[in-house]
Amino acid sequence: MIFLFRAFRPLLLLAMLAVVFVLGGCSDISVLDPKGPVADQQKDLILLSIGFMLFIVGVVFVLFTIILVKYRDRKGKDSGNYKPDMHGNTFLEVVWTVIPILIVIALSVPTVQTIYSLEKAPEATKDKEPLVVYATSVDWKWVFSYPEQDIETVNYLNIPVDRPILFKISSADSMASLWIPQLGGQKYAMAGMLMDQYLQADKVGTYEGRNANFTGEHFADQKFNVKAVTQKDFNNWVKKAQSDSPKLTKEKYDELMLPENVGKLTFSSTHLKYVDHGQDAEYAMEARKRLGYKAVSPHSKTDPWENVKKNEFKISDDKED
Repeated sequence: MIFLFRAFRPLLLLAMLAVVFVLGGCSDISVLDPKGPVADQQKDLILLSIGFMLFIVGVVFVLFTIILVKYRDRKGKDSGNYKPDMHGNTFLEVVWTVIPILIVIALSVPTVQTIYSLEKAPEATKDKEPLVVYATSVDWKWVFSYPEQDIETVNYLNIPVDRPILFKISSADSMASLWIPQLGGQKYAMAGMLMDQYLQADKVGTYEGRNANFTGEHFADQKFNVKAVTQKDFNNWVKKAQSDSPKLTKEKYDELMLPENVGKLTFSSTHLKYVDHGQDAEYAMEARKRLGYKAVSPHSKTDPWENVKKNEFKISDDKED
């Protein structure tokens, strides 16, 4: 045992050091700091899976140590019964085949249950009317449409707390992924398809969202903030946006289809009357042609912009109201 301890001591010290650094940063891990029922369910599933797998690793290391000690070659050990060419032990082979199957089943059952439960509005607020938001990914920005409020925002999102949010997710071009870690897991955005996702915030605050799927050199900047506010504050924001923000014309929306980063924008109408990206996968490509954009190196910074028709909207410095 002393020999084993000395042999594994460097590994034990390294493991202890890793635990200190990893656990010391747990407060900054967004998925472990949920602010809504969807993220809370997913956190429980993550911790259950981690705990279960750590238990399995612990059992394996204990058995490994027992085997090393009990069956090690040592002075005085009778090795006359050792038969290197004998067939395997049927009982042991059955055991180490059945155990992995049971492990997979034990992890699959809660995972499948959670996946199906997240396909509908959270149980606590299932009787409330969800707020519908169309989330559209464009290289490299997020466009959010509120069809009931007739508002559209770019690169930021306002939502009320304690109310389910039904996202209708699609993409105008590249396949992306909508992810707001503190509110729930990611879901892919694809051109010509519409994906539903329920999320909800239970606490007032600002949460970070992003594109979690690589779509080119600027994808790391495809981020947005989600501001969760009270229903009263949300209604006030809606009224202000409807009265103070410009209308979104088809020409202005076409320019949003260009592959570039933009700031925060607010409009008092949506693009849904011009196009449904869940049905039309070619709109962005056609808009770029109308503007004279020629893709030399798709998803790259090296594309020339000399031929792109610019106007005041393109070079404006609009910000969030």
